[in-house]
Amino acid sequence: MLALFFIGLGSVGAVLPLLPTTPFLLLAAMCASRSSPALHAWLYSHPRFGPLLRDWRDHRAIRPRAKITALVLVALSWGWMWISVEPLYARLSASAVMTGVVIFLATRPHGPSR
Repeated sequence: MLALFFIGLGSVGAVLPLLPTTPFLLLAAMCASRSSPALHAWLYSHPRFGPLLRDWRDHRAIRPRAKITALVLVALSWGWMWISVEPLYARLSASAVMTGVVIFLATRPHGPSR
């Protein structure tokens, strides 16, 4: 059930810019690997989701387009948060978390080493 829930969230994230797709699909793949080999195989062979999952599984890599999209959305979210969130400690805490996310994303490889 959790795998299907995360697939649903990942699918919504594929069309809504503020909801991430890949983390939910990674969670779905993890849940399906333990409960449904057929669903797990379907995820990895899916034409849209499969390449992202295989890149992560095989190379711990994030494709350039997904990485750039994520970084741009983090930057936009940071800007909006800095303008609209009070108090200062909340902005600084969120900024620290966002900095960690940016560092993580920026240091992931783009794909298999050639």
